[in-house]
Amino acid sequence: MKRLEEVSMRSDFDCYLFGEGKHYEIYRRMGAHLAGDGEKEGVCFSVWAPHARRVSVIGTFNGWDEETDVMEPLGSSGVYERFVPGAIEGDLYKFCIEGWDGTRRYKADPYAAASELRPGTASRVTDLSGYEWSDEAWCRERRKRDLQSSPLSIFEVHPGSFQRRKHGEDEDGFLNYRQQAHALADYVLEMGYTHVELMGICEHPYDGSWGYQVTGYFAPTSRFGNPKDFMYFVNYMHRRGIGVILDWVPAHFPRDEHGLALFDGTCVYEYEDPRKGEHPDWGTKVFDFGKRQVRNFLISSALCWLQEYHVDGLRVDAVSSMLYLDYGRGEGQWVPNIHGGNQNLEAVSFLQELNQVVKERAQGCCMIAEESTPWKMVTGDVKDGGLGFDFKWNMGWMNDTLFYYQKDPVYRKYHHDSMTFGMVYAYDEKFILPYSHDEVVHGKKTLLEKMPGDEPEQFAGLRAAYAFMIGHPGKKLLFMGQEFAQRREWSEDRALDWELLEEEPHSRMRHYVQSLLWFYRENPELYELDYEHEGFAWVESERREESIITFARYAGKKDHGLLFVFNFTPVERKGCILKTASPSEHRLVLDSEWGEFGGSSSWKPESYRPVPNREDGGWEISFDLSGMSAAVFRF
Repeated sequence: MKRLEEVSMRSDFDCYLFGEGKHYEIYRRMGAHLAGDGEKEGVCFSVWAPHARRVSVIGTFNGWDEETDVMEPLGSSGVYERFVPGAIEGDLYKFCIEGWDGTRRYKADPYAAASELRPGTASRVTDLSGYEWSDEAWCRERRKRDLQSSPLSIFEVHPGSFQRRKHGEDEDGFLNYRQQAHALADYVLEMGYTHVELMGICEHPYDGSWGYQVTGYFAPTSRFGNPKDFMYFVNYMHRRGIGVILDWVPAHFPRDEHGLALFDGTCVYEYEDPRKGEHPDWGTKVFDFGKRQVRNFLISSALCWLQEYHVDGLRVDAVSSMLYLDYGRGEGQWVPNIHGGNQNLEAVSFLQELNQVVKERAQGCCMIAEESTPWKMVTGDVKDGGLGFDFKWNMGWMNDTLFYYQKDPVYRKYHHDSMTFGMVYAYDEKFILPYSHDEVVHGKKTLLEKMPGDEPEQFAGLRAAYAFMIGHPGKKLLFMGQEFAQRREWSEDRALDWELLEEEPHSRMRHYVQSLLWFYRENPELYELDYEHEGFAWVESERREESIITFARYAGKKDHGLLFVFNFTPVERKGCILKTASPSEHRLVLDSEWGEFGGSSSWKPESYRPVPNREDGGWEISFDLSGMSAAVFRF
């Protein structure tokens, strides 16, 4: 049990730091914390409600009575506090906040470490201390690892629909965090991913938001267990050698009555002007990134996940919506910045501060931006004017390749640039190549169903697409289910269609993706120089009529490498002449049309000796290139 002064905000210095926006670990004091005052044990409650007339804490410890535990304002800080003797861990509570208009609002604790299961909206007194971590070796190694020159393959997972147990009418059927840890770790290790990325872990009221409309920025959702269950999840994954990344949403929050909106009757967390403070498309509120206490709240949330839960990184959702004042807004619906532009300078400053603080206080953890515009230097150094992220999702590459794959192969020659344009800007940022959940919902079809042709052609096209992703510079991300060619669009209401693995095309597709992922991890050419020009070279990028693409990948020493060859039409090309970057022997190490992967390729030699190319003095090999295929040679 901590002493009251260890968790209280009564120190002038604590209030000063919070007011300056520099109390980065404020979650250790704000909210609800078990404490003792030397005579009695109980809970210290603190909340920021700067424009309230009166605040009280109500809960199971006082019969939800609004008069019993009236909170004391701490000077002019806007913070209210109350020590409640006899309150214990597990108690439910809210804050009753009376505004100057006389209206009382019943709010969940913004800093709560846990919440009750929806549809309940109360916060739950929870002590985060005492969990016995055993991932010291992982965390020590993480601080030394350079992820930008290491393999990074991410399995994006929605925890509520990866797997479900059989359930009755009154149960959700969710696996809890501990069950998920075991099920996921076994699968991820078998497949060869290096990390899992969890959607929607922060507490949220509505399942259909997938966790992207957050009401609990410090609380792992109670749908799957309590905070220590989630600590077990992270610890177990680390013990098995798997990193954990969380989706994190500082761009906006929902209007739910118990949440942050109009917290004390005024715009405490959101911009007051609706032209800045509301997202018309989403019906949500926008954080006031210029308010120091709000920035402090969000940065503290990020640090809480990275420090208290040992999470390895955060993927920051909807960064584009933060950067642009006119994002999703028409003429007259937005306010220019002080220079007359559409950049949200306060959000830019916030993101820079966030990433700097994370680098200083959570060394080895990575910050990933979901950002879809040409904004410069998203992964650039803050001191040079960049935002300071470690990685950025390459949405342009994703959109271009999916646009191409959905074209009938007879027309792909007219869209050849969609497959090559990504290399024009590949080194502008530190990119991750994503095929995420957003691409397989809302009528967009699954990756398999995007492919034209009959079923064998669809599977062949998807195999070629995955090989292109593995070979292309950039780290990798694939949403769950796409590794075995899920047919139905993803829904949060049901588990993946695991029964498909009983069918040979789907089981062989999973085996193929598994082989690709391990091939990726075992070959430094595919990750060591991802962000260096020396790691990639076009060999043939202009064979438009045949829809053939060839490139080479290199590691630190260019005396060996990998040659990737793609045929994006169903036309088999026997004796196809392929240029190559080396006169040395070429060994076929992977072919997407091998029978074990579900292809129909006949036997091909393992070794190929290049001969001089008369036209340009280079080298070439002759190879029977299967239709709709990818082949990889080591030279």
